[in-house]
Amino acid sequence: MGIEYIQEKLLTQAGNASFEEAEVYYETSKSFSVKIFEGEIDSYETSEEGGIGFRGLYNGKMGYAYTEKTDEDSITFLIERAKANAEALDEDDGTDIFEGSEEYSQQSRFSDALADVSIPEKIAFIKEVEKKTLAYDSRITSLNYCLLQDFAEERVLTNNKSLSLHDKSNGVIIFISAVAKDGDEMKTGGAVRLTRDFNSLDADEIAEEAAEEALSYLGEQSIPSRKYPIIMRHDASASLLAAFTPIFSAEEAQKGQSLLKDKIGMNIGAEHFNLIDDPFHPEALLGRNFDGEGVATHKTVIISNGTLKTLLHNRKTAKKEGVDSTGHASKSSYKSTLSVAPDNLYIRPGEESQEELIAAIEEGVLITSLSGLHSGTSTTSGDFSVAATGFYIRGGQIASPVKQMTIAGNFYDYMKAIVSVGSDLKFVPGGYGSPSLKVKELSVTVE
Repeated sequence: MGIEYIQEKLLTQAGNASFEEAEVYYETSKSFSVKIFEGEIDSYETSEEGGIGFRGLYNGKMGYAYTEKTDEDSITFLIERAKANAEALDEDDGTDIFEGSEEYSQQSRFSDALADVSIPEKIAFIKEVEKKTLAYDSRITSLNYCLLQDFAEERVLTNNKSLSLHDKSNGVIIFISAVAKDGDEMKTGGAVRLTRDFNSLDADEIAEEAAEEALSYLGEQSIPSRKYPIIMRHDASASLLAAFTPIFSAEEAQKGQSLLKDKIGMNIGAEHFNLIDDPFHPEALLGRNFDGEGVATHKTVIISNGTLKTLLHNRKTAKKEGVDSTGHASKSSYKSTLSVAPDNLYIRPGEESQEELIAAIEEGVLITSLSGLHSGTSTTSGDFSVAATGFYIRGGQIASPVKQMTIAGNFYDYMKAIVSVGSDLKFVPGGYGSPSLKVKELSVTVE
């Protein structure tokens, strides 16, 4: 029994049950992951999950329900549960079912070639990466993890307003963390790859990057704790952006949880700071042709040359502001109600290489990774104080790795303090991207 049959019958019976409007959201995902340790499979997991989310307008109020079962027996359950959910609401929350956008992108984020790569081929490749990483240098003693993950997702949204949409995507992610040891000193360094083109993966290149990064942290030195000019490497910058993404949500602003409330049209960043969300960016794995309400997605400029152009909206938040939805209604799964989230949020790259950014600093710090972002950041105030790894810059060159640091600042000030934007845009898992950034200064405390 196909999902199309279930959707059609559910919508028909919802109409018979006095639902004025109704929508069926179907989602399924498959994933595979394998972790290698000393040439053998350390862990191996495959999973497949999915289900149906139903929402409908009943007596003027929107009710929700979901089930993992995609069979005919689930139809009555979904209708009765959504009806009870609607009756329990105190008032109408202003949401309704969307009729559809005028035009939808037909871009594909699914690779048939990747889907045809066998599991044994994937395992053989990640084993080769481990082997080459360990052989790279005698000081590389082990790997903390050597992991390959792949995924495939499919979404189908239909409603009783004649809207029917379908989308699917897939991808593969590789995580490597190498351990370098010299005497009593031990450091780690890693490499990450995101792609839909399995043939583009190069085991030698991945092994070299992970090993070289681990080796580069050996010989750490202390530096005085004070404020320094900062180069925030692309991956560290993307991680910090991810932590503060909620401030760009209209939903959070309307709750008073973002200081960007009522700041549209105002300068909130440096002149060369541009923040974009693009569901179709070719270097990112995530993205979609329609959002969780069925609104067509498109490239959205959030900040242009430091000026806030828009926050991210779903139809409910847009209605409150008297604007159009930006296509950012989010359902984290078929079980979820609607919220607001980006697809591929990134800082637009500039012209300078990372080396050129470093060369322009007489004395400063290159930050290469951040940790403790969950507990060390406040999206309400913008303050952050997080552990960092990186290098001391002296005379426009890398002088030495620095002992464990803590960097502190305020993200709203940080956006205004960006001096230069690098050309090395990279995305991290989760859909966040950034080039390396030169920042006027941050507080650095060395343990």
